[in-house]
Amino acid sequence: MNVSQAVASRRSVRGFLPTPVDPAIIRRVVERAARAPSGGNLQPWHIDVVGGEKLMELKAIMAARVPQAPKGEPTEYDIYPKDLPSHHRDYRFQVGEDLYGALAIPREDKMARMMWFARNFQFFGAPLALFCSTPRTMGPPQWSDLGMYLQTLMLLLREEGLDSCAQECWAIYPQTIGTFLNLPEDRMLFCGMSIGYADETDKANQFQSRRAPLGEFARFHGI
Repeated sequence: MNVSQAVASRRSVRGFLPTPVDPAIIRRVVERAARAPSGGNLQPWHIDVVGGEKLMELKAIMAARVPQAPKGEPTEYDIYPKDLPSHHRDYRFQVGEDLYGALAIPREDKMARMMWFARNFQFFGAPLALFCSTPRTMGPPQWSDLGMYLQTLMLLLREEGLDSCAQECWAIYPQTIGTFLNLPEDRMLFCGMSIGYADETDKANQFQSRRAPLGEFARFHGI
């Protein structure tokens, strides 16, 4: 698989097979992804991979926690800007409608949508979970480094035939996850990720998110 193929085939998979992932593969990918760009070579990422019995333990914790606190816990950052410009808001709305359309869950069925969203916190059945955290002293430039690490990781997963779903939704349960992972007080949870082999029969994997046309987001000067 070349880079273009990895980029084109990477997607947010929301339905996984129970097929185990070879521990050697995930260790190799997590290590290789650290070649991602990092301003000043700060390497601000900290990675926790969870599988096996520990993953089952976490799923049980979340199965109890989500009904207890359906709106989450006090968050440490805003996942989306409070005043999201309309065209960005439209993209967010559209991807949600496309997803629930593929699942045949109408907008008025709020309970079904909430129940399906709760699958995020069971990692969509994936056999591996990954969490990314960073020192609280890091700022927006270093947060961009986290994104570059995670993108590099996801492309390397595609090279191995694996799929993933990056999940910022985990940022709404920072205390629960921080306690489970025993994160130091000076560390902030950034996001989670589901990792495994896609279940191509799952309806959630039957759509592809839309992207804006080139002319909407890019300008070329002198060429």
